[in-house]
Amino acid sequence: PLYSSAASDVYKRQDSAREPRMTLRFRPLHPSFAAEASPVDLSTLTAADTLAEIRDGMHRYGVLVFRDQTLDDVTQLSFAERVDGELHAKTGAAALGGNRFGNEALVDISNVDERGDLLMTDDRRRHYGLANRLWHTDASFVEPPGRYSMLSARLVPPVGGDTEFADMRAAWDSLAPGMQSRLLPLQAHHSIAYSRETLGFEFSPAEAGRLRGVIQPLVRVNAVTGRHSLYLASHASRIVDWPLPEGRLLLRDLMEHATQPAFVYRHQWRTGDLVIWDNLATMHRATPFADGEHRRELRRVTTLDLPRG
Repeated sequence: PLYSSAASDVYKRQDSAREPRMTLRFRPLHPSFAAEASPVDLSTLTAADTLAEIRDGMHRYGVLVFRDQTLDDVTQLSFAERVDGELHAKTGAAALGGNRFGNEALVDISNVDERGDLLMTDDRRRHYGLANRLWHTDASFVEPPGRYSMLSARLVPPVGGDTEFADMRAAWDSLAPGMQSRLLPLQAHHSIAYSRETLGFEFSPAEAGRLRGVIQPLVRVNAVTGRHSLYLASHASRIVDWPLPEGRLLLRDLMEHATQPAFVYRHQWRTGDLVIWDNLATMHRATPFADGEHRRELRRVTTLDLPRG
């Protein structure tokens, strides 16, 4: 035996005093990615083993759905830091003067103003948010880019307002080897100003000057799993060192390829949902709802792709 009877008794007493280890279960929601996690209270979750299981689930599925969460702003921010560390706060909204929470790490995904009233159809904040209906990946326009986004549904409309996710790993896997070789060395410029301007949103010179964007690889590799994924978004304005028209045509073709129905999971929100997705392996977009009639309030926190210690 590895232990004497006395030592074994001490070990058993110490083990029984520990916090019970929770083993998460994942129910796939799509053939290639996305899963619903078994019930867990994320607001009080501190167990290192369970947090590690969430990270492992993210590497495997790319999108995780947690139902019936009672998160407030403070507990959502705290949970995000426990899962993945430093938070993204250099959002596009920050360049426009900030949000109603006074904390740019807590992104306001809603159609209401500071009083909770519906935004008017001509409100500048509504026009800015409409670009969320374009396929995108969060915080690709900063360096380091966003890694995990965590979106908490506080209030959802009775119909519509779903979010679609695209599996960029499966999209890469389905490309011909010759195309993969062609794409591997390429880089793209990402700018949130570019994606908004494609819908006619106008920035002041000062605002545009704070949103210059960054260069990102067109293909990313997960350091844990070794899987490749396309790294695309409506923020991608051009292919570096390519003629502008050819680069934009390539980006358009790849976006159409990656968002075929076979690669897409559509999430129908319930109040209390928290959905986590890997921005380095997925794209997503909002879908329409009657935003002039019904309130929709969600909060998003995004972590940065920093090396783990």
